[in-house]
Amino acid sequence: CDIPRDRYRVFLQDVADAFFETTIQGDFTFFNDALCRIFGYPRKEIEHQNFRRFMDSANAEYAFKSFNNMFDTGKGVNNILWEISRKDGKTRIIEINANLLEDTSGAKVGFQGIARDVTDKVNAERALKISEKKTQEQYMASRRAEQRYRSFLEFLPVPVFVFNMDGTVFYLNPAFEKTFGWTLAELKGKQISFVPDDQKDKTRLGIQQLLENKRIYGFETQRLTKDGKLLNIVLDGAIFYDKNNQPAGQIVTLHDVTKENRVSRINQALFRIAQALYEFRGLDERLQFIAKEVKELINSSGSMVILVDHKTDEFFFREAAFENEITGKKIKEIRFPLDKGVAGEVYRTGKPMIVNDTSNSPYFFKQVDDQADMQTHSMLDVPIHIEDRMIGVLCIVNKRGGTFDQTDVDLVSAIANMVALPIENARINEALGNSYENVKTLNRAKDRVIHHLSHELKTPVSVLSASLNLLKKKYQGPDADGLSKILDRAERNLDRILDMQYKIEDILGKRDYRSHRMLSTLLDACQDELEAMVADEMGSERFTDRLRHRIDTLFGPRNMTTEEIEPGSFLSRLFESLRPRFAHRSFDIETRFDPTEAILIPPEVLTKIAVGLIRNAIENTPDGGRIIISLTQGSKGPKFIVQDFGVGISEENQRLIFENYFTAYETSQYASKKPYDFNAGGKGFDLIRIRIFSERYHFKLKMTSKRCPHLASDQESGPGSIAACEHCKKDEDCLSSGTTMTVLFPSSKDYLPG
Repeated sequence: CDIPRDRYRVFLQDVADAFFETTIQGDFTFFNDALCRIFGYPRKEIEHQNFRRFMDSANAEYAFKSFNNMFDTGKGVNNILWEISRKDGKTRIIEINANLLEDTSGAKVGFQGIARDVTDKVNAERALKISEKKTQEQYMASRRAEQRYRSFLEFLPVPVFVFNMDGTVFYLNPAFEKTFGWTLAELKGKQISFVPDDQKDKTRLGIQQLLENKRIYGFETQRLTKDGKLLNIVLDGAIFYDKNNQPAGQIVTLHDVTKENRVSRINQALFRIAQALYEFRGLDERLQFIAKEVKELINSSGSMVILVDHKTDEFFFREAAFENEITGKKIKEIRFPLDKGVAGEVYRTGKPMIVNDTSNSPYFFKQVDDQADMQTHSMLDVPIHIEDRMIGVLCIVNKRGGTFDQTDVDLVSAIANMVALPIENARINEALGNSYENVKTLNRAKDRVIHHLSHELKTPVSVLSASLNLLKKKYQGPDADGLSKILDRAERNLDRILDMQYKIEDILGKRDYRSHRMLSTLLDACQDELEAMVADEMGSERFTDRLRHRIDTLFGPRNMTTEEIEPGSFLSRLFESLRPRFAHRSFDIETRFDPTEAILIPPEVLTKIAVGLIRNAIENTPDGGRIIISLTQGSKGPKFIVQDFGVGISEENQRLIFENYFTAYETSQYASKKPYDFNAGGKGFDLIRIRIFSERYHFKLKMTSKRCPHLASDQESGPGSIAACEHCKKDEDCLSSGTTMTVLFPSSKDYLPG
């Protein structure tokens, strides 16, 4: 994985183990300070040097064979021992774990590994073996030998304790007292209770193995210290004998490998995180991986990635890893202010914070626990920084086997620093992806709008143009020449509009020939009426004026006067007047019009709002469906709700329906149906007109909708009847989708004119 070294160099420099990379020939290309300490050479004298320089010929040959075998097989080597010669002439024994290093194309480019100085460990093991052998051979012969070996154990850096066959303590060396906290005076002649409950069965098996084989090596277990800390232990032991060659007791060494295991786990986790971060392109997948890794690494009950929403000044839990999946789902729905909680204090100071007892912390924000139905006893919050900007908090809760300490802070801070840039990159990538999808959606909407407007414009203009041509041919009065000029001027301007419409059709590649059929039918049907009207106006110079007045009456602007209206009675009467229009439809419609505060609005506007919403609900609800219309008193004024359980509107169309001139259906779907028929279609101006009214008359318009899951695309509308739908066995099966339109009117006393 081609990751810049400066992202994790800081971690490698502070670990006790040596990390190195070499070329295929064995020349050192990268290593940390720990390698310099182990080899006893300054960095400049190691860099680009071959490993053979630091070994004698025998060890160099052995090392060469190990790396050569690794190159041939591709398999790493583990726990091999080399002897190296330090600059001061001393010999040290190192334990090597190494793997083949490949570039992004899979070519073998070198080796990388970890080296650990195990000189003391090897010497201790050798000394222990010598001690065991001499104890068995010389114990019966000399008490003096016992004292000599006791002296040896006194200075052994590994904890040692000797206990009798009945399990009581006979001897503890100083290293044991230092590591576990108990003194010999406290425990001599007593049994020591430092085996965790979950290790007792395993310990019994170990004791049985020791009694059967007389010795035991490399037994991995855990033990408790006097102050309750849990240590990872590698146990070696043997039975010693009395002068009659009978088992007299057991001598056991307890090598504390807690720190070594932790360092190993940290190294593995850091490598794993660094290598895997860029495998997850999505932000959620990347954050989920980070949360799980941190949870396991710290050994906690939960880990969360809390991000900052600068638009709302809130924290939100983008991803979380909990043992209880329900808790993880609940917490991702929670938001809280930037100035609240431990995260808020971390955001304010920019520094990590440990809270090992939330009940005594003034910063703990219990509302998060209440909403997530969880209990947080301890927590660690670490900031996630991008340069001088904080983008979130890495939070770990309820550490097991102890409390949070500075080691945890350093580790989590290191991880936060490493993942900050990938998180930000993923957020940017997600935002770009959303923007790209929005652009594609807007582009589709643009085509629909242009085509829709073209279609809507063509029909009335074509009718007017045809009507003018008909009048021009039929009118033969004394002022025919003057009228002809007027009609020619009107016809030229109508032709300009039609020409524009045809160009739009050509650009979109979508021609609609229904207008031609409609015009032909219209002319045939209206021929007599037009002839009668022209005959009636023959000889009149006011014909075009009357025609212009008619157009102004139908399409011109109107002055609407604001009035104080009691909406309950008004809407009730309006609804009853609408009933005959949809009497041919079969569905369940419920109404509720409560008395409410009065509102200030023109009656024409309120009528258009109500009619538009009710008609839209009816036309989107199949027969057998359900519609609920209600007017109630809200906290700030009357609340008018029209809820249908129809086909619903897709999420994509919901985003655009109020922000652009946009209809919920493709233009090609429009059918010549009666108003209030299912899927009757329409001009699509109702919702945009209501939106404009809301800005002018200061009411609020809200919409929620869920598309029918059985309609794969916006072009599908369903059969028009629940009884005919193959997915619905009964009417109740068709109540999971639909649209709710809510209008919040201000009361007349709170109305702000303007």
